[in-house]
Amino acid sequence: MSEMQATYLKDYLPPAYRVTHTELTFDLDPTATRVKARLHLERHPEREAGLPLVLDGEGLTLKQVAIDGQPLEADEFEADAHSLTIARVPERFRLDTEVQIAPDTNTALEGLYRSNGMYCTQCEPEGFRRITFYPDRPDVMATFSTTVIGDRESLPVLLSNGNPVEQGELPDQRHFVTWEDPHPKPSYLFALVAGSLEKVEDHFTTQSGREVLLQIWVEPENLDKTDHAMASLKRAMRWDEETYGREYDLDRFMIVAVNDFNMGAMENKGLNIFNSAAVLTHPQTATDAAFQRVEGIVAHEYFHNWSGNRVTCRDWFQLSLKEGFTVFRDQTFSADVNSAPVKRIEDVSFFRTAQFAEDAGPTAHPVRPDHYIEISNFYTLTIYEKGAEVVRMLRHLLGWEDFRRGSDLYFARFDGQAVRIEDFVACMAEVSGSTSTSSCAGTPRPAPRRSTPTASMTTPPASTICVSPSVPRRPRGRARSCRSTCRSASAWAWWGPSRGTI
Repeated sequence: MSEMQATYLKDYLPPAYRVTHTELTFDLDPTATRVKARLHLERHPEREAGLPLVLDGEGLTLKQVAIDGQPLEADEFEADAHSLTIARVPERFRLDTEVQIAPDTNTALEGLYRSNGMYCTQCEPEGFRRITFYPDRPDVMATFSTTVIGDRESLPVLLSNGNPVEQGELPDQRHFVTWEDPHPKPSYLFALVAGSLEKVEDHFTTQSGREVLLQIWVEPENLDKTDHAMASLKRAMRWDEETYGREYDLDRFMIVAVNDFNMGAMENKGLNIFNSAAVLTHPQTATDAAFQRVEGIVAHEYFHNWSGNRVTCRDWFQLSLKEGFTVFRDQTFSADVNSAPVKRIEDVSFFRTAQFAEDAGPTAHPVRPDHYIEISNFYTLTIYEKGAEVVRMLRHLLGWEDFRRGSDLYFARFDGQAVRIEDFVACMAEVSGSTSTSSCAGTPRPAPRRSTPTASMTTPPASTICVSPSVPRRPRGRARSCRSTCRSASAWAWWGPSRGTI
């Protein structure tokens, strides 16, 4: 077995080629699903010409590959266990591939898998490469068209991202549905669900007057447990409009609750997938805490539509850009619709108990790490909860009005893009007139000081905040250290439950 290599933030390069549009066709079969992919590619303007095309792929059986309609000979490409490489490609071209996968035996539960007769996907962070050959990284954002084909009797419901644009019957008791997602997204937000499901529907009228169809799809035995989730979704949609000015952007919003989903919840564009335990409640079986938990998770995944989907992270080192910001948004939503003091006490108690322990242990890491070996290990309390506390600090330092202006600028400037934490900070700095960043591991020790006024001062002095990590000493007297940072009151340090959610 080869030794796993670390990935470093300092080594980041844009992809050699970017995808502008992706067309997928799934012909579902438990052991032999065929996936046809048509990728519209072009050379990235920041990369040099003549680079090979390298696409990620895991556990795929390649059936055919063609460029601009011309099939490639065996000596024109190389396919191994982890990638597809084509040495010579044009600067702008169309790539067609067909692969075969086996959802029934996909025990990794990443990509497309099948459990109890239900097809389901989980693509964050790097699961899409188990579906087809693709540049499986968050900074490759493309519009998607997805056609799902399945058996009408066993798979009556065929779902994917976006809006349904076509459906029909096929020979041999099969049928299809085609979905179009007009908003560019990275591959980790792709979703597909197929199986025997029933739905509850409602509608939401946006602030601009558009009617949005809301659907919660569940397995038949859970149909009576959806009322609270639907009400929570509508509250979250209204709150995001009123608080952040963020309106939903598709014709429908779908939640799928399945008993065998391997995560708690996932924010796939327009098609959130939940484990049933994270979204379904009933007054006779659920506690008040369970109702509040479901409300918060539904809101968290919906809020990702803007803080994570429309504007996403450039690379996985920026994970807290979407998760820390969205945790802060779901915390303030829950505080607004329930009791703000009680909510804050709950959040701080959990933070001090769980995240402080992480900071004090051997796995302590900055909110933005500088390297990783396995990115799945960084879905941590530091990334989520500590990241949310840093955003909360920004809100307090700037004040709500400037923070809202900064978030408006961030969403407007970077809509449809994959960006860095620095870009979020820059928007806040632009509206407040201050800049500063810092990154370190450990629990900060704030030491507020106020500078001494002088006769020449015409305005009150700005307070400063000095931060150094509070970390216990290691054995044999060796201490973990991090340089202290002093900043003005309108500047900040950079950015961590996951609650089983993404």
